This record gives sequence, structure tokens and C-alpha cells, in this order.
Amino acid sequence: MKILIIGSKGFIGSAALNFYLHKNYVVFGCDIVNDYTSENYFQIDATNSDFHQIFKSYDFDVCINCSGAASVPQSLQNPLRDFTLNTYNVAKLLEAIKEYQPNCKFVNLSSAAVYGNPIELPIKESSICNPISPYGIHKKFAEELCTEYQAYFNLRTCNVRIFSAFGNGLKKQLIWDLYQKFKTQNSIELFGTGEETRDFIHVDDIISALTYVIKNGDFKGESYNIANGQEIKIKDIAKLFAKLTGSQKTIIFNQQQKEGDPIFWRADITKIKSFGYEQKISIEEGLRKYIQWANEQN
Repeated sequence: MKILIIGSKGFIGSAALNFYLHKNYVVFGCDIVNDYTSENYFQIDATNSDFHQIFKSYDFDVCINCSGAASVPQSLQNPLRDFTLNTYNVAKLLEAIKEYQPNCKFVNLSSAAVYGNPIELPIKESSICNPISPYGIHKKFAEELCTEYQAYFNLRTCNVRIFSAFGNGLKKQLIWDLYQKFKTQNSIELFGTGEETRDFIHVDDIISALTYVIKNGDFKGESYNIANGQEIKIKDIAKLFAKLTGSQKTIIFNQQQKEGDPIFWRADITKIKSFGYEQKISIEEGLRKYIQWANEQN
């Protein structure tokens, strides 16, 4: 199988690249970063991406789109940039595939942010999508593009809605924030009440789920939840982090809700479980590996 990974220098993209290379697939990477040593790598312009030449010159069985911005706060500060990276680039990719390789499977990495604050849990793929941030809206737009290109041009597309991803290599969001604060501050202040919940999934398990989707998905514009179906409170994550670092520091929740952040998340993962997906890395094991990795970085 020949796989093209867009955003191959990013957190999930680089993990996917390494995984499929070790499985002896023919893997190509694509990103905006200079790379003078890697084989099978395409560099694109960050401000004016163009994928036509790539798909015109090479044949691929699967294209996994791991590119785009992944920050709710930044989408509020610069919505046009977020739209360009998360929506417009997907349109460019789909147009290039339509033009040159209409049989190539297209896996679009979307986000649970498309759901916003769900009416009920667990969240099914059929649940109402009501995003509460520009980031979530733009991810929803990208999903609709995949549906459009499947319906009108018969492209083989699907979306994977990733919930709370974490793992070695991620230097942002809650887990990185916890690491930095436990390392440098005497008391740990976090947003919210601590009762907010997330459905965490380690990056290695994300790649496992992606692999099952590639093998078993219908590719008719449908969406799949990528999570573990577990609702974990933020205060419990903070306590576990303190335990694993041997810290006795005080954890304080400031009772302030971040704009664009949902309150409760738990995914229904019936679809990916029917394909064979099983969680391999528990939250505790994943955090232990993350802390070890972060300590090595410093």
C-alpha cells in the first residue's frame, strides 16, 4: 500500500509516518517544513499550498490529511488563518485528488470540536453537530467538503473525529500545560471547575484506529469517532499527574470557562470497535510515558 501523509511533521502526522514506515508500507510525507534528508517528502508553500503536482506525478492508495491548525484560542484570534488551514486546504486536496487520482482513499482528520456541547452522552456520530468555536466550525466545513466530493464526484472520503489526543511529542494543550506548571510553579492553577470531562486517547491508539478505518471504512463521506469511550474528569487527570510526578503541590481550579471549550465529552466508539479497535495504552501508562519523554526534552 502506498500512503501519502499531509502534515507529516506534526504530532499525529509524524506518528503515522513512523508507524507505517515500520510496517513496510511505501510512505510519502508532505508538510511546510524544510527537510533535506528524508526520502519521499514533498514540501509545500505555507501561504499558498498546491497539491496538483504531487497527485499528478505519483499514485497513492491512501491520503491521510493530518494537516491544519489545532488550537481553539488561535482560531478565535485569527479565524481566517484557521479557515485557510482547516477548510480551504482540504478543498485543495480534494480537487487535486478528483483531477488526478479519483480512486485514492481520503482520510480527513477532523475533531470532536464539531459537536460543541453535546445534548447527551455518549456522543454518537449521528449526534447533532453544533460547534462553539471557529475551529470547530471550520472542521465541520471540511467534513462537508468530503461529503460533497463523495456525493457529486464519487471520491472515496471519510472523516475521523478525534477527541482528546495526547502522547509524546505534543507540546500544547492540557497535558503539556500540567507538565510545565508542575515543573515551575508552587501551586497549579487550571481553568474551569475540574468537573469538566474529556475522552482521552493516546496517539499510538489513534494510529491503530486510523488503520482499522482505512481497512474497513465505507469511504462514502461518513465520520468515525476516534476515542476510548471513557469520560475522565480534568481534576482526576491533574491528581494522576501529581501522583506520577510525586508532587504534593496544590491544584486550584479558577472557576473560569475558556471560550470555545466544551464541558463534557464521552464518545460512542461502536463503529471503530466493530472494526476491531481496542485501547492498548491506558491513561496512566500514557501519562507515565509522556512525563518521561518531557523530562528527556529538558
